[in-house]
Amino acid sequence: MRDDTRRWIEADQAHCWHPFTRQGDWCAADHEPLVITHGQGSWLWDSEGRRYLDGNSSIWTNIHGHAHPVIAAAIRNQLEKSSHVSFLGLTHPGAVELAQQLCAFFPPHTLERVFFSDDGSTAVECALKMAAQYRQQSGAAQRHHFIAFSNGYHGDTLGAASLGGVARFFERSNGHGYPVIRVGSMNELRALPAETVEKSAAVVIEPLIQGVNEMRPWPPGMLADLRAWCDATGTHLILDEVMTGFGRTGKMFACQHENVVPDFLCLAKGLTGGTLPLAATLTTGTIYAAFLGAPERAFYYGHSYTANPLGCAAALASLEVFQQEQTLELLQAKIDHLRAGLAALKAAHPMVHDVRQCGFIAGIELRHPDGRKFPSAWRTGEAICLAARTHGLLTRPILDTLVLMPPLSTTHAELDHTLAALDAALTEIPDVISGH
Repeated sequence: MRDDTRRWIEADQAHCWHPFTRQGDWCAADHEPLVITHGQGSWLWDSEGRRYLDGNSSIWTNIHGHAHPVIAAAIRNQLEKSSHVSFLGLTHPGAVELAQQLCAFFPPHTLERVFFSDDGSTAVECALKMAAQYRQQSGAAQRHHFIAFSNGYHGDTLGAASLGGVARFFERSNGHGYPVIRVGSMNELRALPAETVEKSAAVVIEPLIQGVNEMRPWPPGMLADLRAWCDATGTHLILDEVMTGFGRTGKMFACQHENVVPDFLCLAKGLTGGTLPLAATLTTGTIYAAFLGAPERAFYYGHSYTANPLGCAAALASLEVFQQEQTLELLQAKIDHLRAGLAALKAAHPMVHDVRQCGFIAGIELRHPDGRKFPSAWRTGEAICLAARTHGLLTRPILDTLVLMPPLSTTHAELDHTLAALDAALTEIPDVISGH
């Protein structure tokens, strides 16, 4: 190990606290964390000079590859003008142009307003606060509940966390935040008593596919059915496209697959191409109008770095790259290539129980060949991901589901490398489980 690697690891283990991480394991004497020093395209390098394909897009954020020259140039150019401008009582060209371009993805007079924040959780938080305040200011204050789907994930701030349906993440915060009714399907939603629906301000969903729920797609047509139910019941529809937005599903936004326009659209992660923190909550002119008039009707919520110019510059550049590189047009062939490779992987490995794919998003669920789940204490998914590192692939599992979500810029050859690394790691699985 290089001296600088050792120094960084020792300082990290002494001072840093990592998200979603068992810190006792992380700080164990025999644990050697990877220290990532730089990236280029779909690849990352660690401090020891080893190269890895970024198989989960640095937690689902990277779109066009690391260090993309167009985005990097836009950030440098903006930095020479101003690094930050307050959006409280001021504006700047980058935010104006970005808001205009985001609204232009949708039909006129639908999603017309953009509220900027910092990350996916705060994008959802904004939508919830707006939805609740809209009801208060529109003569329907009794509609203060929210409907969310079982096993959903919408972020970790208190309001967003109250929607969460994954017990290991949210059980400690139960009883706080918003009152939430959870359903598992459209049938359960339709079966809700009328008095429950009449108390509900909005329903929140991850469209097409749930992420943290081990990458589980919704049935085709479900989103359109949900839009129709919301229209029939006067319930607002909040779409959490933090993961699915910006091409992940094969279209710019997942809702476009079923021609659905929500009342609130929450965006983050890929908004800046995976370069800087920035989020956006889009909503309708009708909802916006309810906040006009008396001062007390204003939306008193925001962050110091709302609409940060550097983030806006990166986001505008990312949208430009979509056009320049025909990202969406070229993506379908990659989606098909990935689908064929995953099918071959499943056929070759009996422990691949299921492959779930939605566009350029995939979950590979591992079980015993007879269908039994591996004991959670074995951490089989983690073991396979660690094995894949030795073959030049970085990704993370959700329990025993391996997540594969590379940058959209990943080439066919790089997809082949990714699949070969998984194949090699899965070939080693008998050695992994034989120790138990």
